[in-house]
Amino acid sequence: MIQTDICIVGAGPVGLFAVFEAGLLKMKCHLVDYLPQTGGQLTEIYPKKPIYDIPGYPSVLAGDLITNLEEQIAPFEPTYTLGERMEKLEKQADGSFILTTSEGTEIHSKVVVIAGGLGCFEPRKPVLDRLDEFERKGVDYIVKDPEKYRDKKVIIAGGGDSALDWTVFLADVASEVSLIHRREEFRGAPDTAQKVMQLAEEGKVKIYLNSQVSELSGDEHLSGLEIKQKDGTIHQVDVDYFIPLFGLSPKLGPIAEWGLNISKRAVEVDTRDYSTNVPGVYAIGDINTYPGKLKLILCGFHEAALMAHSAFSYIYPDKKSTLKYTTVTGISGM
Repeated sequence: MIQTDICIVGAGPVGLFAVFEAGLLKMKCHLVDYLPQTGGQLTEIYPKKPIYDIPGYPSVLAGDLITNLEEQIAPFEPTYTLGERMEKLEKQADGSFILTTSEGTEIHSKVVVIAGGLGCFEPRKPVLDRLDEFERKGVDYIVKDPEKYRDKKVIIAGGGDSALDWTVFLADVASEVSLIHRREEFRGAPDTAQKVMQLAEEGKVKIYLNSQVSELSGDEHLSGLEIKQKDGTIHQVDVDYFIPLFGLSPKLGPIAEWGLNISKRAVEVDTRDYSTNVPGVYAIGDINTYPGKLKLILCGFHEAALMAHSAFSYIYPDKKSTLKYTTVTGISGM
């Protein structure tokens, strides 16, 4: 079981900055996120989008901001569980918590900080019979470990950047890679689409345009699927893994079942320290709500700072947290 002072649910920019504020008070952090990498929306949806309201940066690319935050918190050595959704929260008699992820990972934490942005980004699933039956048995919605597909037959569905990028990458990993897209043209970056088409010309990948998966088959594990083209042509193909990449949609997810006060899909907090109605549980960033709430990254940074000092008092009720200025002490002096 993972042991930590603070478990941060959500590894977006506000969750990452919370590590810095906690680190200044010598509290250890572990971050959990459903996405396979840190950064939240900034990494998954618009890494090349410029952001203009970060103090000290007239303009910074979203992906670069995440890179800078990771560098900033590196001295505090945070740990991560990525590609897993946080499912259960159980409060212990001593006021601490045991959290369990969708993959069964258990974390014992003294404080919980929800920094889930707009919520848990869940995959948009195709409407297919038996889809749920084959989840984790041949159907994956994210690529957590590419080596899982080494020498396997893989079929990817989608026309955006993720589908194109993984088609290119897995062409050198899997024994066979096929890409299915329901339209004639791709939505992703033109240069990546061109790489996919070049791989198809070289016989390294197969492309099915104007097509959709219409049926899944198999016993204990997915072993085949049916591809139906717009003209009615049917293809029966063998497959080890089917990866539908149709984007992500934000949902509050299991957090809604944790006994927290919820208003319009957001967690209500006390603005003195961004604590929730459950002692020891905080919510910062876009996931929370209060009168006058502004959904800005810089507001989330402010919330993280106040949360950290309150969390310190919760963990160490007999100690007094002291505000130290990094301009005087630096990081190593904290």
